[in-house]
Amino acid sequence: QVQLVESGGGLVHPGGSLRLSCAASGFRISSYDMGWYRQAPGKECEVVAQISADSAHTKYGSMVKGRFAISRDNTKNTVSLQMNNLNTDDTAVYYCNANWTPTVIQTPCTTMPYPAWGQGTQVTVSS
Repeated sequence: QVQLVESGGGLVHPGGSLRLSCAASGFRISSYDMGWYRQAPGKECEVVAQISADSAHTKYGSMVKGRFAISRDNTKNTVSLQMNNLNTDDTAVYYCNANWTPTVIQTPCTTMPYPAWGQGTQVTVSS
């Protein structure tokens, strides 16, 4: 059974940092590109960052490029997202998932037809 558990979110002041973690089970992430998505109230689902199965390639949304860094540890079956210089626009629920199949990004993120979604982790940036 595929499971994804995100953690590490919280309340942070603008300019602060957080590190999110995603623990996967029920499949080997080494077989998949992985990604982080985020969903803010009243906004469309956004693809925040993606990383290839071998970590050789990363891709970031324009809104986070230069501030966020995605990484993975295939031996631990985990994916991480280091978020620096956070601003209020980063406030959202963050989810991780494998890029199971090419799909159109849907809103909310959790309606995309993937085998499972975690509960997400809330990131709130506020002064």
